[in-house]
Amino acid sequence: MSVDHYTYRVTWSPEDGEHVGLCAEFPSLSWLADEPIAALQGIRQLVSDVVAEMQASGDAIPTPLAEKHYSGEFRVRIPPELHRALAMQAAEQGVSLNRLASSKLAA
Repeated sequence: MSVDHYTYRVTWSPEDGEHVGLCAEFPSLSWLADEPIAALQGIRQLVSDVVAEMQASGDAIPTPLAEKHYSGEFRVRIPPELHRALAMQAAEQGVSLNRLASSKLAA
């Protein structure tokens, strides 16, 4: 598996005064650098090193988010009052509750 398939992000850290490189599949890892490209290169190398160590020790390696299968379904628990309010909104708009919830999540 290639570490290129993981989900990387670079953002500014006001606390550190530097750019920070992050990897969604390895939330405990980060890399600070003066330049965004250096932060990205740093986190990618760090993930590569960690994956190599995990492979050597036989640990389970996280599957990249991009390679996971998503069914398009998930359950959300909400208070009954909110459920009622959303059902009323859906009825008033002439759409299913699922369609209403999906459009609200997309917004």
